[in-house]
Amino acid sequence: MKRAPIFQTLRTIIGRGLRQSEVGRLDNALDCADGNQDACASPPAGSTPDRRVGPAGIAMIKRFEGCARVRSDGMIEAYPDPGTGGAPWTIGWGATGHGLDAPIGPGTLWTQQQCDDRLERDLVRYASDVTRALDGAPTTQSQFDALVSFHYNTGAIARATLTRRHKAGDYAAAQSEFSRWNRAGGRVMRGLSRRRAAEAKLYAGG
Repeated sequence: MKRAPIFQTLRTIIGRGLRQSEVGRLDNALDCADGNQDACASPPAGSTPDRRVGPAGIAMIKRFEGCARVRSDGMIEAYPDPGTGGAPWTIGWGATGHGLDAPIGPGTLWTQQQCDDRLERDLVRYASDVTRALDGAPTTQSQFDALVSFHYNTGAIARATLTRRHKAGDYAAAQSEFSRWNRAGGRVMRGLSRRRAAEAKLYAGG
């Protein structure tokens, strides 16, 4: 099911953009309509509610992901990973994997609205991943935003030593772990080094 037209129609009806919590609830409802029974079930009693990434986290993700490769006709095209020169192909605000109708790859084109819609859905999904990985560990909003940015870029929140250090309450050690994740294709990338430094600073409350 193509979801972008549904989200855009709802925005037009209500006359404003959708909040992240609303996007998550709509995605859940559409998953349920598609036959995903897990999505139809209510969260178990006592479960940790998903947190939402704050403005600082969103700004950081947008800053480092960018929305590059805008063509003269206003369409946005996919580009190869800078570390590998190929997969994973990326489009819009760092979207990879499956696109609107097919896997993201050479020749994939999206509108700006499609890029923005995907970002909204991805922010909810990655924040939910981080919430589950932290398993109720005390976390400030700055720490949470930094961890969502880290996970958005690496997909590694569930396995990273950084997460274990944070859950143990060793925040200084957790902060130092960010700098380890600065390679792509086996090479140190300056852009990743800058991003990890910025995330570490945000994690510390900066």
